Amino acid sequence: MASLASNFIGIKSPNPFWLASAPPTDKEYNVRRAFEAGWGGVVWKTLGSEGPPIVNVNGPRYGAIWGADRRLLGLNNIELITDRPLEVNLREIKSVKRDYKDRAMIISLMVPCDEDSWKAILAQIEDTEADGVELNFGCPHGMAERGMGSAVGQVPEYIEMVTRWVKQYSRMPCIVKLTPNITSILPPAEAAHRGGADAVSLINTVKSITNVDLDHFSPFPMIDGKGSHGGYCGPAVKPIALNMVAEIARNRETRGLPISGIGGVTTWRDAAEFLALGAGNVQVCTAAMTYGFKIVQEMISGLSQYLDEKDMALSDLVGRAVPNFVEWQELNLNYVTKARINQDLCISCGRCFAACEDTSHQAIAMSPDRVFTVKDDECVACNLCVNVCPVDDCITMEELPKGAVDLRTGKPVGDYANWTTHPNNPGAVAAE
Repeated sequence: MASLASNFIGIKSPNPFWLASAPPTDKEYNVRRAFEAGWGGVVWKTLGSEGPPIVNVNGPRYGAIWGADRRLLGLNNIELITDRPLEVNLREIKSVKRDYKDRAMIISLMVPCDEDSWKAILAQIEDTEADGVELNFGCPHGMAERGMGSAVGQVPEYIEMVTRWVKQYSRMPCIVKLTPNITSILPPAEAAHRGGADAVSLINTVKSITNVDLDHFSPFPMIDGKGSHGGYCGPAVKPIALNMVAEIARNRETRGLPISGIGGVTTWRDAAEFLALGAGNVQVCTAAMTYGFKIVQEMISGLSQYLDEKDMALSDLVGRAVPNFVEWQELNLNYVTKARINQDLCISCGRCFAACEDTSHQAIAMSPDRVFTVKDDECVACNLCVNVCPVDDCITMEELPKGAVDLRTGKPVGDYANWTTHPNNPGAVAAE
């Protein structure tokens, strides 16, 4: 199988799959189980400086969004950083790293935004033998109200300032974790780069309310009749994360800045997409919380098999899709496709017809006996029918050769007005 050995900013691990800073990495017991399951690295749950103790709520900490089959799509949490004593965490980190020298051990940090606080905690973690630090500039709840987390990550000047302190007072590679709760991800990423960050990681959780209790009229999770916004993660945030990772990867000011991709990685395919858009490795949280630590084994085997089939090395995949991520005005307006319905696969549910007839371009016809066909002269190739069809590959978008469509009207011309008779479209259904 293809080697997945990873070297991310000089931090080596047997594979590019790290557990993100979160409840799964809160203590020695969890992390040892994770390494035994096969994870290449962990980012230990965020440590804070010594001071007033962190006190978490004792009621529900998570809210959720489910799909129709109750598959977890998104998870909202209101949990704070670790509430365990700093010295206990540091002792456990050192113990685990001593026994798993081949795994990546990163320590997530969040302290008040002053130089002395950062200098003090960095001095305390130097002897843990950890491989690096991750600066938590992304947490959107609880700590942000105290001037930390996303309160720092939303101010590029603070990001640059704190990153410089960390590089000054620590020998460890420094990863800056960015918040998505901002208009553009580029100013924070550029600030981290200017400050000397060895890499950035993103995205942290999205500020959110997942649902409202309609009996008590409170956001959920509800604590004694009241709720608060939390941080949203899981498969639902993957599109946001992919876009932000790719924006940094293609941006001239941050091009070449290593990226650790986070946000909805559930399968090897998700990981491959992050890598293709410029991430050097990926971090996972919600998938492990949903399915357990052994999910990494599917990720490892799946990614290895994919690389074998493509005859690619892991490094060949990183950034492979970045050149094809362009602005809208750079898209080819002469490229034309039309929808095609495979009658052998069609189950006559009518979802494509309803969606197109009611909300799109009235480009699908329905016969009295519920046979659905595409009206080529009305189809604008929006892809809505493909997305609502419950049968894989029943509806596909087929490219028309140049000259087959009048670009002024968008309608097929000549022989292409009837796909049934055209050799480039065998088996297609003619428009009625």
